[in-house]
Amino acid sequence: MRAAATLLVLLGVGLGPGIASSQISGEQTQQLHNSIGNRIEALTILGGDFGLSGGSLKSTGSAMFRPKEYTDTQLDVTKIGGAGDIGDPQPLGNSGIGWQPRVQGNMGYLESTNHIHGAPLEGDTSTFRDFAIQFGGGARFWLNEGLSVAPTIMGMYGHTSDRYSAVSAFALSNLPRLTRLGLVDWQVQTWALRPALNVQYLITWDRLIVTLSSDATYFHIQSFQASNRGVQVNGDSGSWSNKIDFDIPLRVRLDGHELRTGGYFSRTELFGDLKSGLNVQHIDEVHGRLVLDFLNQLWKVQWIGIGGSYLWGTNIRGWTLGADVAFRF
Repeated sequence: MRAAATLLVLLGVGLGPGIASSQISGEQTQQLHNSIGNRIEALTILGGDFGLSGGSLKSTGSAMFRPKEYTDTQLDVTKIGGAGDIGDPQPLGNSGIGWQPRVQGNMGYLESTNHIHGAPLEGDTSTFRDFAIQFGGGARFWLNEGLSVAPTIMGMYGHTSDRYSAVSAFALSNLPRLTRLGLVDWQVQTWALRPALNVQYLITWDRLIVTLSSDATYFHIQSFQASNRGVQVNGDSGSWSNKIDFDIPLRVRLDGHELRTGGYFSRTELFGDLKSGLNVQHIDEVHGRLVLDFLNQLWKVQWIGIGGSYLWGTNIRGWTLGADVAFRF
């Protein structure tokens, strides 16, 4: 992706194959640090935010000035988290508006393996690992029986590390210098604020439920501790997701629980450092699920089952499969 491709370009241009004594200029070093910072920010959001799907993703990016040289990236993202509204809507004074508290949280782990192709770094691998945890909430306000809005705010902690595996003769001869500059083999800790606004509209027909939703999200991320002072994060990102979800009862019971199916289609636009760090403009997702209804039968659980998605977008594609669990507090 972008950071690995930029590293490939600037190492090739700044040091030059076979010129181990050359130096990377201060401007090139700063450009690399900016690219790495964007990449850390993007991977922290992708790995730690409940609003973006995890799974097994693959991306291919080409170097800007050397089209025969490129990186292919394997992204593996594991998450557990979600969001929920607590209780039934309560009247907000005499306004005719109902409201209920909302909680959101997530814990995720991401591993991004960048395989570099093309001289002078042919065969080298850069692996980013990120652990992130976030929590927060807000309130949902019901303007009528179908339309509601939910402003929320969350905090997030992230820990990201890089491990550069040098195979090429060029990288092996220059690895100590690159490490001292903070371009490879580093660790950094970050914090983030995540204000967001969800707008939702429910449509019911018999027992079929269709949910239309739109989520506008902003992220501000800063680093507060790093193994190398050259590795710094201070950036802003955003996403805008639009989704249509279908919940379909099948009128079939299994072990006393009704079988339900459904799924959703969503499109998420990426902005700021999230867009540039991943080199992805948007992600589309189609998701299907098959679940058993446990509402009023198991504490706070609405349904339990399995779900899977296929994701695609600019320079990225992948899939995810896992448990599909919904709670009603």
